[in-house]
Order: sequence, then C-alpha cells, then structure tokens
Amino acid sequence: MNRLFVLCLLLILCGNTLFSQDTILDETDRDELKINAFNLIAFKYIDVAYEHILHEEASFGIAFLINAGNDDDIFDYYRQYSITPFYRRYFSKGFASGFFVEGFGMLNSGEEDFFDFNEITQETVRTGETYTDFALGISVGGKFISKKGFIAEVYGGLGRNFFSTDFSPEVVGRGGVSLGFRF
Repeated sequence: MNRLFVLCLLLILCGNTLFSQDTILDETDRDELKINAFNLIAFKYIDVAYEHILHEEASFGIAFLINAGNDDDIFDYYRQYSITPFYRRYFSKGFASGFFVEGFGMLNSGEEDFFDFNEITQETVRTGETYTDFALGISVGGKFISKKGFIAEVYGGLGRNFFSTDFSPEVVGRGGVSLGFRF
C-alpha cells in the first residue's frame, strides 16, 4: 500500500512538472526531481533524488538507491540500498547550476561474497555476508539546465565508511548521470 502511494505521488509530481513547462523557468522554481540514468542502465540500480535550492549558490537534497537485481560478479560488494543526504555549493553564474562541490552522508547496506574451495568435494562454495555502514564523503560535478527546467547533471565522488564492519567496504562511490526537472 505504501509503495503504491509513493508511486502515485511521484507520478503526480512528474506529470505536474511535465505539463507545467509552458513558461520559462525563473528563480522561484526551487525544487528538482531526478533519476540517475547511468546507474539504472549500467548497474540496475534505481537511484532517485530530490533537491531543494536554498539560494543561487546552495542547495540540499536526498537520494535513494535501491538494487533492482544486480547479481553480477563484477563487484566484490553488492549495495542493496543507500540513503544519501547531501549539501551542494555552486560556483557558476547561473542560478544553482554549473560546477558544484557536494558534501554527503550515506547510509549504505549490501552484501560481500566469499568463495571457498572445498577440497573434498572439489566444488567452489559461494557465501554472502551482509553489512550496514555510514559514510561521509565529497563529490564534484556539473549541472546543466534548460530554460524550461530540464536538468542533466554529471557527478562523481567518494566517501569513507566509519563503522568498518568486517564485511563493509572501506570506501563507497557516488556518481552518475542524472536527468530530471526543476519545478
């Protein structure tokens, strides 16, 4: 029931944004909704973000990442979810656009796989251990915005996990190519 409510709310917000873009964007539009297209295509992560603009040089937001079925053997750690609040500072002439530096915190959870070779059965056994950790980090990037509010942004950064359980990675990444709208 809660998932249906959240999905309906997102559809209403997106529909409102899509059909209200007849006027040119101005500085009263201070909210953004984005999806990280790179993570969706490359890793099957659903990664959405909401950002609120405080003034022409600063904003804060929150991003939610959910693993939608990534079971490749490319990575040692499989992130199942992360919740990432962030604060951005912009350094360009545009209103909350252009080059930015971001500080973030990330609550992340996932699984690390171990492979053991059993000499008696001559089989490799795969086991997984889950972890939950919290990281602080920094990212840099650029945000480009059209006159009608379409957003494209590219960013990347690293954070360090602080609890460093036996199974969590020491460093987590944050990045991608996001597309969305300002409203």
